[in-house]
Amino acid sequence: MGAPEAYDADQIDDLARRAQDGDRPALEELLTAVRPRALRVCQGVLPHSADAEDACQEALINIAGKIGGWGRRGRFTTWMHAVAVNSARTTYRRMKNQAVPADPQAEGGGSLERPDPRTTSVIAGTRLDLLEAMETLEREHPQVVEPLLLRDVYGLPYDEIAALVGAPLGTIKAQIHHGRRLARELLRGGVE
Repeated sequence: MGAPEAYDADQIDDLARRAQDGDRPALEELLTAVRPRALRVCQGVLPHSADAEDACQEALINIAGKIGGWGRRGRFTTWMHAVAVNSARTTYRRMKNQAVPADPQAEGGGSLERPDPRTTSVIAGTRLDLLEAMETLEREHPQVVEPLLLRDVYGLPYDEIAALVGAPLGTIKAQIHHGRRLARELLRGGVE
């Protein structure tokens, strides 16, 4: 079995329109076409490959189930990107809630000190500091999280983000600027 055929944005949009109109084979082909992109998005949030795979699977299920939510105003891949980001963040939250901390008092138990994000490299294998900051922002300033992630983590252009979230370009730029300031403070440990 060879590598999947590469699809350009117009072909993906066409498949998505057909899938929205009830064409089941087009939906299957669409999911195959966007899977590598969805996996890359999930890997950007969850560095452990098995976790990213789980999140990608969830993203594909969400894409199939919510395809009617794509408004056809922008590129399907932009909408899909947001679905994949949200799936990865949901997977992270679920894993975080299921985690059972070790008892430091138990025999052989170690310290559960959290690494200082100012001295822990993301390249060294963790984005937990960023994910924790996004969790805090989502509770306290939910309007800035999605635009901030789409711009600064995934590199989408401002105009695509504005079309995706249905807000004016100036509002999106202001939300991203505000989100950056808040995220910097959280990553430095300045806001709780």
